[in-house]
Amino acid sequence: MNKLCRELGIEYPIFAFSHCRDVVAAVSRGGGMGVLGVLAMSPEEIDVELRWLEEHSGGRPYGVDVALPVKTADRDAGMTGTAENIHSQLEQMIPAKHREFAEEILHRYHVPPLPESDGQHQDWAAEGFTASGGEDQIEVILSHQHGLLVSALGPPPAWVIERAHERGTKVGSLVGKPHQAVRNVELGVDVVICQSYEAAGHTGEIGAMVLIPDVVDAVGDTPVLAAGGIGSGRQMAAAMCLGAQGVWTGSIWLTCRESPAEPYRVERMLHMTSTDTVRSKSQTGKPNRQVRTPWTEAWDGPDSPGPLPMPMQYLLYADATARAKRAGVHELVGGPLGQIVSRMNKVQPAAEIVMNMVEEYVQTLQRMGVQLDELMQD
Repeated sequence: MNKLCRELGIEYPIFAFSHCRDVVAAVSRGGGMGVLGVLAMSPEEIDVELRWLEEHSGGRPYGVDVALPVKTADRDAGMTGTAENIHSQLEQMIPAKHREFAEEILHRYHVPPLPESDGQHQDWAAEGFTASGGEDQIEVILSHQHGLLVSALGPPPAWVIERAHERGTKVGSLVGKPHQAVRNVELGVDVVICQSYEAAGHTGEIGAMVLIPDVVDAVGDTPVLAAGGIGSGRQMAAAMCLGAQGVWTGSIWLTCRESPAEPYRVERMLHMTSTDTVRSKSQTGKPNRQVRTPWTEAWDGPDSPGPLPMPMQYLLYADATARAKRAGVHELVGGPLGQIVSRMNKVQPAAEIVMNMVEEYVQTLQRMGVQLDELMQD
């Protein structure tokens, strides 16, 4: 148990990001820290989920991850009002050529429109990507007691950091470059999560072997978590040797027993390789590592009109995905996924994944200790 573990009240420096409360609770009960991603949840849903976690995490700490993007279309346009009103305005800003391009992809795969009763359905993530929606989510999050609040898309606003600290909650932020890490620490962030090129979701251009030590050196005593391509004890040991005080994991929980992922998605992931993912703007408008699909290929191709700014691109993606799922056209259903998918080859309980990582981590350090002794003897 290192200093960060002691401060957070956890046994193992394994942080598990998941949109599923069952996974979060299982990892927290297993000695790590489950972190609930709430981007796609309304404030009311967040309240329900956090109350559930407080009752089912065995009294162990958990964390919350929210988007809080710094640059979005609604901010650039100076939009104000409720998240719902901003959503409506953003829908109207989508150019006809982009809607037509999306329709061409769906028509190619014989995906019909949603029934009229479902036509207005949208994933709440679109609101979570806006300034107003993110603030509504934060208000609910800060009404609950948890150990860690993480901003996934840029430094959290000063008022968020201040209010979290008043409640005794540590604040973390994901970064992709060393200078971003420094800026976050200067703002008062307690934990820096350096997310390398291999990671799922919104990630940067720098690989783990370079990014981790660069960020560690840049932020001094501030604890750093390594994110991207980590799903085993050996990878955890490598990250810790590079100076990280813990590991931030995400994709590996998509195929655990508690995951709510549809059977066809789980089966597909069990057989995927690292090259079956791609870093593309086709889902959200920002570089995002995800499943390679005909949707990503089309938007990244030469005939594309180019992805729209966040969150307008997501509005197109969410509609297309909802329609593809309903039509059973699974090859069009993508979503964030890291290159670690190449090692996600069986379904097992979340607690077992935690213990396997810990055991392999210890074995790796022991093996390295033997190699060091042999080296010194030579």
